[in-house]
Amino acid sequence: MNRFMIFESKTRSIIKITAIFLASLGVTACSGTETVVTEPASSSVDKSSLEALYWSRIDSSRMSFTDADVFFMTGMIGHHAQALIMSRLAPENGASKEIQVLASRIINAQKDEIASMQQWLKDREQPVPEVHIDGLNLMIHGAGGHGSHADHTDMPGMLSQEQLVELSETTGSNFDKLFLEYMINHHNGAVIMVKELFATDGAAQDEEAFRLAADIQVDQITEIERMKLMLSQLANS
Repeated sequence: MNRFMIFESKTRSIIKITAIFLASLGVTACSGTETVVTEPASSSVDKSSLEALYWSRIDSSRMSFTDADVFFMTGMIGHHAQALIMSRLAPENGASKEIQVLASRIINAQKDEIASMQQWLKDREQPVPEVHIDGLNLMIHGAGGHGSHADHTDMPGMLSQEQLVELSETTGSNFDKLFLEYMINHHNGAVIMVKELFATDGAAQDEEAFRLAADIQVDQITEIERMKLMLSQLANS
């Protein structure tokens, strides 16, 4: 749906109300019970002005963000990117079908969320991190203070390079177990980052920022519970 179609749906009710209001002004009592109804001049409603006002307010609302929101989006892009590195190892390392399905879901979901966070930053004229993955190496470009080879391991739940190497060298059922353990910890880290954002004064007041962070929190918590169950089943097998 393009911007004009969205505007049309938003302004249709405004135009209708305006027409009713104009009609009410045109009803003039005359002698006896006779009334004269003046047709509403709907053509007087300037759609282009209304559209400009609508999008002006949308653009204005996008400016109600904080440094904490930008820091969260930038950091979470790198955090999600490491989950992609981990998940891509599943088919290569002989993971079970269940783990491969899980890893595929993680890749699809977090790639979409990375794109959404990049768009959020772009819409607010902030530096947009570009993710580059080379094997186990994660490189982030164009993120202001976050350098090309920035060390993201200081974020909650992030694996060290040594842990990534360990995971990459593990196969079969051992990979399944280690993947679940590491990914549970990784997801918990993302949940912590969302909680820290929500606990920051003035942060997440932007509607899109709140929705993105809240969706990440819910998705990660749901997936953590699923992975805990899978890990328990592995232990009992």
